[in-house]
Amino acid sequence: IQDAALEPMRHPDRYPQGKVHRLIHNLCQRFLHHGEGYFRFITSPEIDPTNNSAEQAMRFIVMDRHITQGTRSERGRAFCERLWTVIATCTLQKRSVYAWMHRAIDAHFHGRPAPSLLEDSS
Repeated sequence: IQDAALEPMRHPDRYPQGKVHRLIHNLCQRFLHHGEGYFRFITSPEIDPTNNSAEQAMRFIVMDRHITQGTRSERGRAFCERLWTVIATCTLQKRSVYAWMHRAIDAHFHGRPAPSLLEDSS
């Protein structure tokens, strides 16, 4: 597949005026630089062949922005980014967002550092 994708770069004379269309050229460049990554899921069973998990992680963010119309300030955007990161991370780790937020707020009011979002590896 990768050889076929790179074929236009090897034989531009097969195209009108000996020039490959820019979109075909862009695709060839992508395969040239990242070709192995496109098919890594075939040899690495731990890699999902789709990006469904990434899209699912972002779905609530898109819905939230649609419902709330987003924010108008840099401070508001930064707050939302942090909150969305907490929600996505806790969801992926099957942890309670509410419990983490409760511990974070309690730590803030008592002058302690916020709890970690990193999974406990012990």
